[in-house]
Amino acid sequence: MKRLALILSILCLSFTGAMAQKVKTGIEMLKADNFKILEGKRVGLVTNPTGVDNNLVSDIDILHKASNVKLVALFGPEHGVRGSAHAGEAVTGNKDPRTGLPVYSLFGKTRMPTDSMLQGIDVLVYDIQDIGCRSFTYISTLYNIMRAAVKHNIEVVVLDRPNPLGGEKIEGNLVEDDCVSFVSQFKIPYVYGLTPGEVALLLNGENMLGGKCNLKVVKLKGWKRRMTYEDTGLKWVLSSPHIPEASTAPYYSMTGIVGELTTISIGVGYTLPFKIIGADWINAQDFADAMNALHLPGYAFRPIYYTPYYGPGKGKELQGVQIYFTNYKKAHLCDVQWYALQELYKLYPDHDPMGEDTKRADMINKVCGSKKIRELFLKRHQWADAKDYWDKDVDAFRRIAKKYYLYK
Repeated sequence: MKRLALILSILCLSFTGAMAQKVKTGIEMLKADNFKILEGKRVGLVTNPTGVDNNLVSDIDILHKASNVKLVALFGPEHGVRGSAHAGEAVTGNKDPRTGLPVYSLFGKTRMPTDSMLQGIDVLVYDIQDIGCRSFTYISTLYNIMRAAVKHNIEVVVLDRPNPLGGEKIEGNLVEDDCVSFVSQFKIPYVYGLTPGEVALLLNGENMLGGKCNLKVVKLKGWKRRMTYEDTGLKWVLSSPHIPEASTAPYYSMTGIVGELTTISIGVGYTLPFKIIGADWINAQDFADAMNALHLPGYAFRPIYYTPYYGPGKGKELQGVQIYFTNYKKAHLCDVQWYALQELYKLYPDHDPMGEDTKRADMINKVCGSKKIRELFLKRHQWADAKDYWDKDVDAFRRIAKKYYLYK
């Protein structure tokens, strides 16, 4: 009886796990088709730890073992193929210890594959979990490999993955010419509501690559635009050292811009990365009261007291607010950090993190994709002065983006 109970328990757990996974990723669909589109081709794989199947097996191992696929090289974005490098840290090339394959870095001095890196490669396969925010640099790497592929007449295959913010939120202005950088590589909003495969289709379809890319997207199965990552049933693999859980992904868009300032802590270096806004000159209760008094749709703010282990405020007791969703669908992600700066200036006019930190002005402009956002905000420290500019491109982009939707 005990043995029968054990077998039934295992079967139940397996069935529950299978039922929980509502979505099949691009690598799963590629496997299901026995790698047909890669058959007989020499493959360069652009990936990191997030490139796994639904059972958390690495794409590297899957493609290396596939008898009809010849995996010849690996390419790593920011944080590296194995994900061990911190944000902004140069990543060097080496050999993969498990497969012996050469590993080329696409973050550091070289951000676009060189002629020598691409020698002998027929197709570049891209499989990286994105977080739906323009300044998170994986889509910049996607852009660069597609440009290189156009130049060398190499095929690109994107193994699609869900946008963890869902496919409905679009926020922020398009990147302007004088603010193009690796954190704002091409003209899309800050929050763009597309999967990586849809981004690739948009880049190709809107002629952003300097030529047409021979592109294939292996679609997701079962994903809907209304889904957040939790709705998919998929297991999350940290997309960077400070995005350890799927629940962290939307907070990156909410605090990542002010996180570029040196006098504000956003929880990086503590246990709640991107979910806090704090400093050593803030009174937590007063700040929380001011933020809650705004009645921002979809949010609640709790006073928090914490001491970062590293980063801004290391070793100091800081006070601030922890940000909570009360209704994700109603929440405007990017606005929160600007309203926070607005309320902090009202409470503490002797402190002006955005105005005083002039050394970070250029990075703020690049992340915002425009010099106007910082400039308009600093006139009166009122988000209302910049918000219309921030939102001006959303409707037009949504109309363009819909042409490339793969999912309803």
